[in-house]
Amino acid sequence: MRIYEKTFKNYGGSMKVSEKRMIAIEIAKQFLGRPYTWGGDDPMRGFDCSGLAVELLKSVGVLPRRGDWTAQMLWNRFDNFGVMVSEPYWGCLVFWKSGGEIIHVEMCLNDELSIGASGGGSKVKTLEDAIKQNAFIKVRPFRSRSGLFGFVDPFLLPRRGA
Repeated sequence: MRIYEKTFKNYGGSMKVSEKRMIAIEIAKQFLGRPYTWGGDDPMRGFDCSGLAVELLKSVGVLPRRGDWTAQMLWNRFDNFGVMVSEPYWGCLVFWKSGGEIIHVEMCLNDELSIGASGGGSKVKTLEDAIKQNAFIKVRPFRSRSGLFGFVDPFLLPRRGA
């Protein structure tokens, strides 16, 4: 899929979509190996899946500086703007569902791999817990996890405040 170069004003000012994607992915790579922490939203104490995705999107101005979203809330937010895509590519968010609810989110590095905070769950609240559970920010083939639900391209939001 060809990604068209669009310049638009959003929370991050005027930047090409490809620049935002590249920067978000470069930031994500810097967090590789950091611990997973349930409810985590910062690099010092650790991230959970949505905390990492939100941080990456805030970093490039796709989401506002203030606010917090779960994986389900992210899906709902982007679903409302019709930025779903049938085939993933770099910068898309990939979502997993279980029991009728979105339970996990990661960012695609390409059409096969994603980066995300995983391996944990609600019981992982300390570094020791993360080590025991092998829970950290990692790259994995996203189709290897069951419950794959869908993809959105958050960089295609149509306007500021979206």
